[in-house]
Amino acid sequence: MLRTAIARFLRDPSGATAIEYGLIAALVAVAIISTLVVFGANLTALYAGGTGSAATVIGNAANSL
Repeated sequence: MLRTAIARFLRDPSGATAIEYGLIAALVAVAIISTLVVFGANLTALYAGGTGSAATVIGNAANSL
């Protein structure tokens, strides 16, 4: 019964579509995580300086680059 269900899933084109969407979602997650790792310190400094005016925050972020 399980073998039949797996075979039916592999023959069904929507199964391939589901796998493709899963791979795309995984690649997007990897891109987001790697971006946060690279820019994490700058983002933390940007949000930590949020108590001042917007110009001060932007200036501090630009100076930290």
